Amino acid sequence: MAKYDRLTVYNTALATGLVPVYYHSDIETAKKITAACYAGGIRVLEFTNRGDRAWHVFNELIVFVENELPGAILGVGSVVDAPTAALYVASGANFVVGPMLNPAVARFCNRRKIGYMPGCGTASEISQAEELGVEIVKVFPGSTVGGPAFVKSVRAPMPWTRIMPTGGVKATHENITAWIKAGAACLGAGSALVRKDWVAAGEFDKIEHTAREILGWIKEARG
Repeated sequence: MAKYDRLTVYNTALATGLVPVYYHSDIETAKKITAACYAGGIRVLEFTNRGDRAWHVFNELIVFVENELPGAILGVGSVVDAPTAALYVASGANFVVGPMLNPAVARFCNRRKIGYMPGCGTASEISQAEELGVEIVKVFPGSTVGGPAFVKSVRAPMPWTRIMPTGGVKATHENITAWIKAGAACLGAGSALVRKDWVAAGEFDKIEHTAREILGWIKEARG
């Protein structure tokens, strides 16, 4: 059962502005990645359902987060169907993210008051997601669908839309500023933040440093 209600999840994600997206098959490594992001100031974290037995890793990771990282909110990503969403929610996932919109997942999450952030690539998909109760829409893949210009264009006729671009968010001052100035509500960062070479080398301090740096750029861009 989720520890945090969806309003807390949404408000925390919006306040901090950055959600790391990552996966690792080794639980100890996953813990170190999570702890590094947390030390860098991040409070909402997305562990993706991408590898064999990812659920088993998540089961241990959620216990670690709840016991060792006060205020950290762990959710699951790369969820494409309702049964998978239910599996993770039963294990304590506080929110569900998907690469695409699935109405069945939206209905399940609404029934359980779980935050759902589906991937959308058009204004019509975003509107459909909002009709299904979605508060924060994940635009995916962010750079491919049009980058910051897409966010700005969508929010012109739909200023109520909260967009979290994921896929194409880079760990540079210029890129982060462009997304925020275009109207992105928060950012999903994957390989730019949790770099494979840093993880392989055990350089988790670089993840912490980059997280803190990105959060600073977001705050600056918000003015």
